[in-house]
Amino acid sequence: MKKITSLALALALALTLTACGKKDNTAGNGDSSVPADATALLTAVWDAHSDDEKFPAAGGDYENPVEDAPGAVSIADADNLNYMLTLPVEDAGKIDGAASLSHMMNANTFTCGAFHVTSKDDVETVASDLRDAIQSKQWMCGFPDKLVIFTYDQYVVSLYGDEELVNTFRDKFTATYSDSTIAYDEAIL
Repeated sequence: MKKITSLALALALALTLTACGKKDNTAGNGDSSVPADATALLTAVWDAHSDDEKFPAAGGDYENPVEDAPGAVSIADADNLNYMLTLPVEDAGKIDGAASLSHMMNANTFTCGAFHVTSKDDVETVASDLRDAIQSKQWMCGFPDKLVIFTYDQYVVSLYGDEELVNTFRDKFTATYSDSTIAYDEAIL
């Protein structure tokens, strides 16, 4: 029964995204250790949420979906990164790892992408390009309220969706990674 439920939820995620456009404990609350990869970074933040704060979520990509947790996203297909996480195609060559966490029923309710940028010199550019791409996106299946983009070491993390979910994730992120910087925190226009 669990396999059927998992497959149904993975299919629901794939259909939602199609229609709409290794756990690592290197960071804990207040610990500013840099995580090993983008999945570990998002997992630490997701694990900081209480059960009441969590929502039906899935991570990963179409080839490797993960239920109720963040998952790694292949960086081999720049168009897919753009489609799933709004990473501009021209910035795909600037990253060497990515992970996602999205609301299982509607990606516009909550979508988070974490990107490990190869060069520290490109972090601000990737953050700015992500902001511009999300703000200029043509939305279907609902309109997200808010956008937040973090930079942390060589990571850029973008999240958008329902204001309450975004604010909760933002607060958990800053509590988990106290050395992070909020590059953008604004309403989606």
